[in-house]
Amino acid sequence: QVQLVESGGGLVQPGGSLRVSCAASGLIFSNFHMSWYRQAPGNEREVVATITRSGGSTTYVDSVKGRFTISRDNAENSLYLIMNSLKPDDTAVYYCNARHWYTNYEYWGQGTQVTVSS
Repeated sequence: QVQLVESGGGLVQPGGSLRVSCAASGLIFSNFHMSWYRQAPGNEREVVATITRSGGSTTYVDSVKGRFTISRDNAENSLYLIMNSLKPDDTAVYYCNARHWYTNYEYWGQGTQVTVSS
């Protein structure tokens, strides 16, 4: 059974930092491109950042460029998102996504809440 479990969310002040993590199990982790998505109430779910199988390429949505960094540790089956200079508009549930490199089959985590507020 494939599982993606996010952790590390919480309440942080504007300008602060946070790291969210995703622990994967039940799959060959290195066969999957990984992404972080987020969804705020009333908004569409959007992709925040992606990273390729070996970690050689990353992409970011314009609103987080220069502030967020996505990374992965294939030896530990883990995905990370380091969020710096956080803004209230970053408030959302953050979801871990795994997409198979060949079939495009996707798995999703349950999400972790990130709230940026003073």
